[in-house]
Amino acid sequence: MSNAIGLVAVVDDDVSMRTSIERLLQARNYATVAFASAEEFFGSTAVDGAIGLVLDIHLGTVSGIELRRRMAAEGSTIPVVFITAFDDEKTRAAAIAAGCVDYLRKPFDASRLIAALERGRSNG
Repeated sequence: MSNAIGLVAVVDDDVSMRTSIERLLQARNYATVAFASAEEFFGSTAVDGAIGLVLDIHLGTVSGIELRRRMAAEGSTIPVVFITAFDDEKTRAAAIAAGCVDYLRKPFDASRLIAALERGRSNG
């Protein structure tokens, strides 16, 4: 996808959600790389140069929020869009404190995800 807008990483342990997000982004001319866990993402160099990260909060052993904190500690400035099926005030506050462009509750509107990625790209 040589004419892609940019690379977006997707981290979600739900294979159907991960696949759906990838298809949506690819249809909007983004290149994608997907991971089933925070550990898989953290061990990869495939995300070098990514313009955005769509990150599920509730993953396996390492949460999306913890992954974001680790990334920040290592100096990563990649814009993050948190997604979750389990929304509550405490989780939302933790996600915002960890740093994100947006916080979306599943199921979310596709246009909202694209808008969040665009905001992250223009602010990055």
